[in-house]
Amino acid sequence: MTEALRLSRTAPFWSWAAPLAALVGYFILSGQAHAMAVVLLLAALLVPSILSAVHHAEVIAVRLGEPYGTLVLALAVTVIECALIVTLMLAKPDDTATLLRDTVYSAVMIILGGVVGLCLAVGAARHHVQRFGLDGVSAASTALAALAVLVLVLPNFTTSTRGPTYSEGQLLLVGAASLSLWLLFIFVQTVRHRDYFLLAEDEDSPGTPHGPESCTTKQALLALGLLLASLGAVVLLSKALSDPLAAAMRATGAPVAAVGVIIAGLVLMPEGLAALKAARANRLQTSMNLALGSALATIGLTVPIITGLSLIFDWQLVLGLDDKGITLVALMLLVASMSFSTGRTTVMQGAVHLVIFAFFLFTSFTP
Repeated sequence: MTEALRLSRTAPFWSWAAPLAALVGYFILSGQAHAMAVVLLLAALLVPSILSAVHHAEVIAVRLGEPYGTLVLALAVTVIECALIVTLMLAKPDDTATLLRDTVYSAVMIILGGVVGLCLAVGAARHHVQRFGLDGVSAASTALAALAVLVLVLPNFTTSTRGPTYSEGQLLLVGAASLSLWLLFIFVQTVRHRDYFLLAEDEDSPGTPHGPESCTTKQALLALGLLLASLGAVVLLSKALSDPLAAAMRATGAPVAAVGVIIAGLVLMPEGLAALKAARANRLQTSMNLALGSALATIGLTVPIITGLSLIFDWQLVLGLDDKGITLVALMLLVASMSFSTGRTTVMQGAVHLVIFAFFLFTSFTP
């Protein structure tokens, strides 16, 4: 097989044409995003860009192997998502005080409710019972529960400032705690206890290459560049569509905060699709690595960066959730801890996660 043929199989035409068309479309049409035809075209360009990102992430995962491969998509999406938040807060600091809270809250609920729920339900519907390494998932869910409560719940009960906010010292502490726990999790996942995050009893399909030998370094580097281009296209198109979505929300009477749910869902879709594909292939460990790793990266990277910048630029950050949000987060974390307690899942656990996610979505648009 020639090198050109190998590269063409790694990066088929659609996988690089989709993000290229999306980027070109964004730079040409983003200024006209108020027109319905342009909005529909940008939305149409978004879907193939998401599928392209999933494809290239899988190529990189083949080269790196587990659990390093699942880190690539989570890190790339989180870094670009963080850049989007910073851009929006620099442009409209007075209107984005709750943006960090809404992003973290939406990410936790979308991942634990929607992504994990779909993975458990679809995987179990196809394979009846699926298994994963209990140690790795337990470590990830424990860190996620602690960070979610410290970032989204505790600010409602501090007395140094008025309202659901942290003081400057408390912001520094929560930012440092988020980054420290995430870095420690990465160390545990990739160095100290790497075996906890490898495939447990879920086996790859016979004859399907998943090791580094099935993907060359040149193929992986090409896929990495195209992955970043695809993710960049997803975020830019999401940003261009945010104002039309906000206008549509106002027209229907839905809260503008619901736009954050839609944008978070679009940005997290590449990880969600990759996790769902792994669950369908009976690789639930890979699926959970992707889902929980992306949730931890969202908090562990985004919170310290945004809190640090808020202190530099004197932004006001509203972090605490209302009573409804606290109830849903607490319920979601409780159900997730029980679902992950045995290392075995059935369609029942997936259905419960999806029901809670449905309530999150419905109450986000009709509070």
